[in-house]
Amino acid sequence: MAPTVSASKPANPLLTEWTGDFGLPPFEAVKPEHFRPAFEQAFAAHRAEIGAIAADSASPTFANTVEALERSGQQLERVANLFFVLAGADTGDAIEEIEREIAPLLARHNDALYLNAELFGRIDDLHKRRETLGLSVEQARVLDRYHTRFTRAGAALDNNAKERLAAINERLASLGTQFGQNVLADEKAYGLVLDKDDLVGLPEFAATTARAAADERGHHGKHVVTLARSLVETFLQFSTRRDLREKVFNAWIMRGQGGGATDNRAIVAEMVRLRAERAKLLGYDTFADYRLADQMAKTPAAARKLLDEVWERALAKANAERDALQEMIAQEGGNFALAPWDWRYYAEKLRKAKYDLDEAEIKPYFQLDRMIEAAFESAWRLFGLSFKPVDVPLYHPDARAWEVTDADGRHVGLFIGDYFARASKHSGAWMTSLRDQQRLTGTVKPVILNICNFSKPAAGEPALLSFEDARTLFHEFGHALHGLLSNVTYPLLAGTAVPSDFVELPSQLYEHWLEVPEILKKYARHARTNEPMPQALLDRVLKTRTFNQGFMTVEYSACALVDLELHRLQEPGTLDVIDFEKKSLERIRMPPEIAMRHRTPHFQHLFSGGGYAAGYYSYMWSEVLDADAFEAFEETGDAFDPATAKRLREFIYSAGNLRDPAEAYKAFRGRLPTPDALLRKRGLAEPANT
Repeated sequence: MAPTVSASKPANPLLTEWTGDFGLPPFEAVKPEHFRPAFEQAFAAHRAEIGAIAADSASPTFANTVEALERSGQQLERVANLFFVLAGADTGDAIEEIEREIAPLLARHNDALYLNAELFGRIDDLHKRRETLGLSVEQARVLDRYHTRFTRAGAALDNNAKERLAAINERLASLGTQFGQNVLADEKAYGLVLDKDDLVGLPEFAATTARAAADERGHHGKHVVTLARSLVETFLQFSTRRDLREKVFNAWIMRGQGGGATDNRAIVAEMVRLRAERAKLLGYDTFADYRLADQMAKTPAAARKLLDEVWERALAKANAERDALQEMIAQEGGNFALAPWDWRYYAEKLRKAKYDLDEAEIKPYFQLDRMIEAAFESAWRLFGLSFKPVDVPLYHPDARAWEVTDADGRHVGLFIGDYFARASKHSGAWMTSLRDQQRLTGTVKPVILNICNFSKPAAGEPALLSFEDARTLFHEFGHALHGLLSNVTYPLLAGTAVPSDFVELPSQLYEHWLEVPEILKKYARHARTNEPMPQALLDRVLKTRTFNQGFMTVEYSACALVDLELHRLQEPGTLDVIDFEKKSLERIRMPPEIAMRHRTPHFQHLFSGGGYAAGYYSYMWSEVLDADAFEAFEETGDAFDPATAKRLREFIYSAGNLRDPAEAYKAFRGRLPTPDALLRKRGLAEPANT
């Protein structure tokens, strides 16, 4: 019987059945004050479910233990998914306050689950008898993953170690939340107001975007450069004002390091110490050893071997690129050394000189809506998916939704795209979900989101992307397809629930279809005239695929190397984060003209939740896979070869975590890859040249 609701107190919309289209929450009715009581009730419900499983007097079976675990916590998952969508994409003071409170409570709740001795005893018993249980392949995988999860969480430790581990996890959750909020606060606080004279060199699209940013911040009639990556990189690329480029660049790289309440250096130091301590409690020498033991790489040495091989080639190419840019400065009569805030500006000039190509010429052909259509058509041609716009209430006016159907018209899921930067949104680009696919509790279809931070145009103007922005859109859409195409029974294995050095394969692989000539010919159309990109211009765009790749590889790889070394510290002690970063870069001979893509005090991949801590190498590891995987299509002569696409869908995009990642890749490709395809893709296979 449903609980009685007082007429004077409306029901909490988070705790009622969501009856909106596609099972969406009633966004318009959800207020920040609804989350605390909803979390409290959801925690209590899940605790009761876990308690009942652990205390079951019947002998452990797959059904009464593993499947029961998989069915538990549905209310908590629903509330938490919605909350963290809002905390990332449309936050505010009230949501941030709740996030600071909820993060340690979630950590405590998860520890109560994974450190439950009785529950682990049941799973361990099943794991020991797994060959006699008559399990399906998927069931065996679920049992194995649960056993691994519990073991890696510390379920086999003694009580004293468990108590310390739980305290560490709770503290790390609080620190990670504060880290991300500090970065967002620094980004919201900065805005360089430009006068008309400050716009010299900026193309019309860049000035228009800066004017829209000024209007959003109340500086009507002015132009503002915010710390949204799309706007920062465009300004650095085109502004002839070297003094302003330096100001913007320094503001960008100093996020989280400005002193005061939003300084993240002490937070990073404490998190590194706590992670090292947690790893030792769990029997590992370092946090990197702990983290990579359950990844494809298996060991830090394996990840470092790949990074070192790529690093030396990238460094040689970047040094050659630097020399070419310095020569250009000299030819122009410049009496200064190339600095990090100069690189993008002179690289753009060099690209124009070498290839008769510049970003201002390209960008009108990369309209946001056209690139979305291009991503959708690629999904249709590969996997038979169609995307139909639907008018449903969402959490922000900028977000929009599409129903996804298969080739037979059957519902696959809902896709939500939220593309523009705003003050209420964390920086970066990511995929997340409101609901994941599974079949254990009925036919559950996914609701998947892509959240980006492209520059929003002025009213009435088209949204234009750089080529790198368009690549980001395809990248995140690859993650979305990984969630949408998921075809598993058990929630634990669904969609992107795979190791982090494998999860980037579907996303990075999907970037390749942006560059397929027939896709560019159809969707790269001029924003004003709707004319397709001329063949000569398209040829020049594709010819520059490896231009500036030394720089791009170095700025990424430096981050991965610093991350790995930071988390290989056995005794971090009193860590000076900036000094450690500086010395690490000196050891790898980081060119002073290039900065890390993400400096440590604002490195959210590592410290805002820590999903990629000791794992930022994953992008490069996955790129080895994606470069080789796309060559499987190229070998057929058809970028949309049906047989190859069918294997790709079966073993990668729809398979979730049904198999060990190496086995999944071999099932698709027939073998594991070598780095050769990656080196060719980045133009690093040959001796360095510009």
